Amino acid sequence: MNRLILTAVLIVSNLLVATAGNENSYEIGKRVKMNSGILNEERELIIYAPASYAFSSQDYPVLYLLDGEAHFHHATGIVQFLSSQGLMPEMIVVSVVNTDRNKDFTPTKLSQRPTSGGADKFMDFFQKELFPLMETNYRTSDYRILMGHSLGGAFATYALLERPSMFNSYISISPYLMYDNNYLIRQTVEKLKPKYNRNINFYMTVGNEPAYFETLDFFVKTVNEKSPKNLNFMYTKRMEDNHGSSPHLTIYNGLLFIYGDWKLDEETIKGGMKAIDKHNKALSKTYGIEMTAPENFINLLGYRYLVEKNYDEAIDIFKENVKRYPESANVYDSLGEAYEKSGNKEKAKENYSMAVVLGKKTNSPNLNIYLQNLERVAE
Repeated sequence: MNRLILTAVLIVSNLLVATAGNENSYEIGKRVKMNSGILNEERELIIYAPASYAFSSQDYPVLYLLDGEAHFHHATGIVQFLSSQGLMPEMIVVSVVNTDRNKDFTPTKLSQRPTSGGADKFMDFFQKELFPLMETNYRTSDYRILMGHSLGGAFATYALLERPSMFNSYISISPYLMYDNNYLIRQTVEKLKPKYNRNINFYMTVGNEPAYFETLDFFVKTVNEKSPKNLNFMYTKRMEDNHGSSPHLTIYNGLLFIYGDWKLDEETIKGGMKAIDKHNKALSKTYGIEMTAPENFINLLGYRYLVEKNYDEAIDIFKENVKRYPESANVYDSLGEAYEKSGNKEKAKENYSMAVVLGKKTNSPNLNIYLQNLERVAE
């Protein structure tokens, strides 16, 4: 680790979303540079942490993106949206910026690709440098997902075959398995295990790319024939997409596939926070993380009761959110709204005031809303 230099730099271009000038901008990621002794070069990462990271002490699973500079923005949006809807956990996203795709992603050296054949060294970089870097500087769980597209998808497939314990799940998009005279197909026949020690998800897609079909169909046939125990495999042809457009919905659907048991059913929701916590405890065992209901999800549940004018239940839910996320301005604002609608203006004022205090402290983009709510009940 002494060879790794961590330098966080705020992203000042396409990773900032301006609302009304720079003072109201907010960042969705940080650029990080590290010196890799294994790769003998400086590598750049773009790292996203969910909003709750600053208000919690929990560990987070990590999604690693190959071709990171191309996929960071839309992938983090998918993660934020799906997690806010209770369809998957909140995650840290690490985008690995390319220096030479041929070098990093390919398993064998070809004369027509002079820098090729560095996939094993790139896996060493992940295991011996990148994973320790993230574990040292972020609260990460042991649950890791790898996403790769084209040559990156070939690397993801190679990682499954060579070092299946590196990642828990894989999203492989239009993987170029034809590389080096179908080398990875031959490796699949030889190295796909009959049984894996833990559950592994492998989600693979291809767009309307006929040149890929024969090779990928043979890969699917091999996986189905071997039918490895504990390997959960799905393959989809996205005929409405091409090579360039397929990653977005593949990441979306791939994460839903990986976290297929994450969504709460209606019966559990009706059971309230006690039933939800029981569900999350079971998920914690499956995914190796201390799973707690996200702030946004608890908030949505509270507003569900509020719309039904079940004020007592809404207040109880919002109070639980305050208890779990006491540094968030939004939880106090929601509790204030529940008290206001129930007719308790003093309690509403108390909580709106707290939302304003924390909103100013965190420079919340919703501060004006908190101020308006406080002024309304004060009058």
